[in-house]
Amino acid sequence: MRNLDKYKGVIPAFYACYDEEGNISPERVRNLTKYFIEKGVKGVYVNGSSGECIYQSVEDKKIVLENVMEEAKGKLTVIAHVACNNTKDSMELAAHAESLGVDAIASIPPIYFRLPEYAIAEYWNDISSAAPNTDFVIYNIPQLAGVALTPSLFAEMRKNPRVIGVKNSSMPVQDIQMFKQDAGEDYIIFNGPDEQFISGRLIGAEGAIGGTYGAMPDLFLKMNEHLINGNLEEARNMQYDINAIIYKMVSGHGNMYAVIKAILKENENLDLGSVRKPLAGLIDSDQAIVKEAAAMINKAREKYIV
Repeated sequence: MRNLDKYKGVIPAFYACYDEEGNISPERVRNLTKYFIEKGVKGVYVNGSSGECIYQSVEDKKIVLENVMEEAKGKLTVIAHVACNNTKDSMELAAHAESLGVDAIASIPPIYFRLPEYAIAEYWNDISSAAPNTDFVIYNIPQLAGVALTPSLFAEMRKNPRVIGVKNSSMPVQDIQMFKQDAGEDYIIFNGPDEQFISGRLIGAEGAIGGTYGAMPDLFLKMNEHLINGNLEEARNMQYDINAIIYKMVSGHGNMYAVIKAILKENENLDLGSVRKPLAGLIDSDQAIVKEAAAMINKAREKYIV
């Protein structure tokens, strides 16, 4: 049996941090990393969807991860998403991540062309081969990638000894059950959709990685604590209130991550910049949504965190 404890818990997805010119800001990356350390989360998932990965260059991703690791090494579990839409760049990022000492690398399948399963498996195994001493996590997000992890593809990937599990961001919670039953106790399944945190955890996910955790990590930590302690009614009440916050976050003109970054500036005095085009930044009418969502988070903290 592998020791998977370092992956079990609340792992926020790391946000892209920009300066005023829209370039990666090493200082802001380090500030966000320190924020997560102070909040007591289990780890961070770097350069994934919340990190605007498909709009980052290889060099951008290296700068982000290098600065995360400067602050996080030994203090947080670090999973580095290394997928690019070609194998060469993905392998370069995998080797770079291993050189920095990350705990695991992760990858979505290649997007745009609909590849057969054997080609997807080869892509993932090629990436993993570039980081031969590092755990590998499959990232299943079919609603964005356009291709789903199937039981047959998962079975093929489990032949790779570095594969330790799945970050499952498909919406059917049943998928978590299916992957967990197929893989067994020697693999870890992460819940992806934040709106079903408790559902995914109850049906078999031992860890969770999410894009809204960063705006309210203490609330997700408390909800996870209630689950561990069997306080299911309290956990469900928290999930309802957290979901209301998430629905508010996605109700503006600007992209949700632009809203979250503005909330972090409002509530935590943490400036991460905006989002990278073509993602939509905030417009004036979004400021009321930011204020309301920030207030909802603070109200939930008062309600649930003693």
